[in-house]
Amino acid sequence: MQSDPELQRLRESIDNIDAALIHLLAERFKCTQAVGQLKATHGLAAADPEREAQQIARLRRLAEAAKLDPDFAEKFLGFIVKEVIRHHEAIRVAGR
Repeated sequence: MQSDPELQRLRESIDNIDAALIHLLAERFKCTQAVGQLKATHGLAAADPEREAQQIARLRRLAEAAKLDPDFAEKFLGFIVKEVIRHHEAIRVAGR
């Protein structure tokens, strides 16, 4: 089964998608780092619950439209948001 061409093709597609996800996440975190800098400069809180709620609702709609489990999408975004907030808090502390 390991040498099955269809299996190999699918695995190569998965590998390419994983690489794209990593690059997209890196780009996203570059943007959120800039947001963290702006928040620190203007004395804003690291977390923005209203924005987070809007993003969760938006992501759930996108997931439904893409036939992806919205609960999974929300958990995925939740993980990312927690990491972003951690970065924003670190930026704020470093700026003191």
